[in-house]
Amino acid sequence: MNLKNDFSLKRLVFISLCCLALYACAGGNVVTVTEVSDSAQAIKALELKKADVAKFEEYKKTAVAKDPGTSTISDLIQNSASLSVSDYLAKYPDGKDAISDYRIGGYDVLSVIVYEEKDLSRENVRVTAEGEITFPLIGRMKVVDLTTTEVERLITKLLAEKQYLLDAHVSVMVVKYEGRKFSVLGAVATPGLYPLQARERVLDGISKSGGLMSSSMRGSTGARDESLALEGMIIRTINHGKPDEKKIIINFDLQGLLKGRDQNANIFLAENDVLYIPTADFFYIIGEVKTPGSYSFTKKEITIAEAISMAGGFTRIASRNKTRVVRVEKGVEKIFEVKMDAITQSGKMSQAMSIRPNDLIIVPESFF
Repeated sequence: MNLKNDFSLKRLVFISLCCLALYACAGGNVVTVTEVSDSAQAIKALELKKADVAKFEEYKKTAVAKDPGTSTISDLIQNSASLSVSDYLAKYPDGKDAISDYRIGGYDVLSVIVYEEKDLSRENVRVTAEGEITFPLIGRMKVVDLTTTEVERLITKLLAEKQYLLDAHVSVMVVKYEGRKFSVLGAVATPGLYPLQARERVLDGISKSGGLMSSSMRGSTGARDESLALEGMIIRTINHGKPDEKKIIINFDLQGLLKGRDQNANIFLAENDVLYIPTADFFYIIGEVKTPGSYSFTKKEITIAEAISMAGGFTRIASRNKTRVVRVEKGVEKIFEVKMDAITQSGKMSQAMSIRPNDLIIVPESFF
């Protein structure tokens, strides 16, 4: 073989090796997934430094406690149709006005005044479990699911039919709301079940439950309340008690509502609503990034590249292509190994995996 051919062969081999190296970095699987059975196996697989083992164990406690796969609220959310406020009102236009007119429920207490005959007026008239009241000269009458205006008209009509008063002026008020309930859960001072009154909205529900948890309790800092989620939600029962009963999720702009930017989010509450005020979702980063720590979601979707950028980016000794994401799903621990150079330097940003709440990102140190 002459020198010229030998040089050409070496050059070809060199180019082939470079191509293989590039493929190894940029090609193949950008993300590989491993399931681990316990913490010891995870620590070994992650090649954690001693200083990070304690952080990892603390993270595990938090992640398991917040595992959405074990949450009743999460089950409801996952199994129900999800709508924005505008989409809900477009699909269920009755929700805009009809819910604002309170309909009397069993165990409510009414005040009934007949202006022409004060002897007929009654205070503290309790509605029975069957939805009835007893009224002088009329006897038992069904009032459940009627508005106070409809009850006024009904009493006027029945008094006229029995020829007691031909044109009575009747006023009916609910003095104690006991018949219809809604729940408030999440980041409020006193979560629980509350009576639904007339024309109550989301902000009324938050107020009834004692308001939001104090910022100190939630660790809030910054102009935006970093400890609260971007969105709140109402879990609403449609066609309650009927064969086609179902639950839907109405998502509203929680931050916009609290800051006064989005009053459309302050919709009327309905019977059996669950008003849920979530705390912010966080992800965690340890290892070779400039500012390790916990970070709240500033938008719904955050990629791993954006998450690392939020932490100031890699340090100069980071093993970028051994970046790992630990995720707990329904009690199963998964480790995703991500080749970050293949994502950021080789035009594969579309393959950048999305970070989920409670994910732990680990960036190991490079030894080369």
